[in-house]
Amino acid sequence: MAGGGRRDEEACRVGLLNGGATTKEDWQVVAAAADDGGGGDANLGRMVWEESKKLWVIVAPAIFSRVVSYSMNVITQAFAGHLGDLELAAISIANTVVVGFSFGLMLGMASALETLCGQAFGAKKYHKMGVYMQRSWIVLLACALLLLPMYFFAEEVLLMTGQSPELSAMAGRVSVWFIPLHLSFAFIFPLQRFLQCQLKNFANAAATGAALCIHIFVSWLFVSRFKFGLVGIALTLNFSWWATAAMLFAYVSCGGCPETWHGFSREAFTGLWDFVKLSTASGVMLCLENWYYRILILLTGNLKNAAIAVDALSICMTINGWEMMIPLSFFAGTGVRVANELGAGNGKGARFATIVSSVTSLVIGLFFWVLIVGLHDKFALIFTSSAVVLEAVDNLAVLLAFTILLNSIQPVLSGTIPATATA
Repeated sequence: MAGGGRRDEEACRVGLLNGGATTKEDWQVVAAAADDGGGGDANLGRMVWEESKKLWVIVAPAIFSRVVSYSMNVITQAFAGHLGDLELAAISIANTVVVGFSFGLMLGMASALETLCGQAFGAKKYHKMGVYMQRSWIVLLACALLLLPMYFFAEEVLLMTGQSPELSAMAGRVSVWFIPLHLSFAFIFPLQRFLQCQLKNFANAAATGAALCIHIFVSWLFVSRFKFGLVGIALTLNFSWWATAAMLFAYVSCGGCPETWHGFSREAFTGLWDFVKLSTASGVMLCLENWYYRILILLTGNLKNAAIAVDALSICMTINGWEMMIPLSFFAGTGVRVANELGAGNGKGARFATIVSSVTSLVIGLFFWVLIVGLHDKFALIFTSSAVVLEAVDNLAVLLAFTILLNSIQPVLSGTIPATATA
């Protein structure tokens, strides 16, 4: 019996590695698990409820944190949109394309911590988690430094992609001011995942909530009061993201994580190459998905009335990105749940967590599909009062709704793959 149980667990791990989390066999696993309890549908319902509670303990604060963090970008674009159409296009290109390129890569690379810290937490090897986070800081900071030329030469790169000289020049100037924001990713992303893997998402939620309040005030102060223009907008994002990083590190280092944080360790400098390989694999899976719509914005700059076209598509992609924080939170939550279950040697539990998470994310995607279709001519008013831009966004609303729906599943399934890696 014990040998058969081990074979079942190994089969579940293989299924996860092959990405088969929604096959007929998977549903048979769920049905068999329910039947084992002797309660049929009632037992299955109880299992789904219990798994959902475990999942939402991770996902709910993660959604709040990610939506709030992304809202800082939305507020930034809203302020830029009321400066003018060209200013909105410039800040959209700089923030969505230039910053977004590094954001996608580093966010994906940081997801390696969901694998390592999740499995360490499941196996009760708490001391390893602080070391893993420090390794992630080192790897992501090195990556951030390697990406710096992209910010210094943003204007030249944008010109090569066919953007207008005026738009490229303005976006290039703003991109340089976004360098502190870019560097903050190397510290914030590992801190967030470190806390998430030990179910301390309330700290993430509190820090990002406080940072949003700071960001709203500083944005008003720099843009509306002091009239700093686009430079002021860039400075507000820099300040707010670094404030978040400072609050999270203060929580971790001042006693918030006594079991998992024991100070800085030389051990963080060992095993870096293995960590780089795992981080790179995790980064590629997420960043390719994150980059594709940013490339669309670049291509839009080659159309007639480029500023209007970029404004309209940027608004749609901002709404998409805003909603995308939900499936990305399920990506993170699924990774943690799967890693926890595998760390504890429970392959069936890992597969069941994947199925529950996927179905939940799909239902949420359907809700937002209905919302976008119903408000197709209203939601762009958040960003602009230009009648031309509003009409262009209205024409894209149905495509946006289907994009949101289709993107509600893939990130969740992607979260299972790095989680099955071994530490």
